[in-house]
This record gives sequence, C-alpha cells and structure tokens, in this order.
Amino acid sequence: MTHEFTDANFEELVVKADKPVLVDFWAEWCGPCRMVGPIVSELAEEYKDKAIVGKLDVDSNPDVSMKYGIRNIPTILFFKDGEVADKQVGAVPKSVLAGKLESLL
Repeated sequence: MTHEFTDANFEELVVKADKPVLVDFWAEWCGPCRMVGPIVSELAEEYKDKAIVGKLDVDSNPDVSMKYGIRNIPTILFFKDGEVADKQVGAVPKSVLAGKLESLL
C-alpha cells in the first residue's frame, strides 16, 4: 500500500520511521510524476515488509516540500534513520529506484 504523506503526518511516518522510507514528491499536473506514480505503487507492494513507500503532494503540503528544498518534481527522497540518505530527481526506470531502496535495507 502506498502511504499518503502530508505536512501533518510527515514527522511521525517518515522522520520517526523504523524502516527506510521512499517519499515521492509529486503534483497532479506533472506529466513525469504520472509516469513515476505506478512505479512507486509497485515498489510499495514489493517492499511492504521492509520499507515504507509513499507520496507527498507538493501543492497540498508546502511546508515539507520547502523544508527539503523540493524545486523540481518528481523528486524522490530516500530516508534512513530520519535523515535523507539518497535522492532522485526526474523520472527514472524502476530498477534505479529499487536499487537505491535496496541499498538502505
């Protein structure tokens, strides 16, 4: 299941998580974001026991987006132990995202 991250729950679900977290920063109007969306959903299913995978709508959640300096979307941040451990900007193949997530496990 893909988690829905917001300004309100980000601290609890991402920063305090006891597993690696993949956060897809996206927006409804963003074409490349719609290409990455299904990949993120697949990763959420494949890693459901090992990692937390979710999306954050930058238009609805400006605080988190600003805090992490999100200027281009899609941007995917990988968190481990509450810190940003890796980053991917732009649409990339699933194998790239899976590899980055795998390296944090």
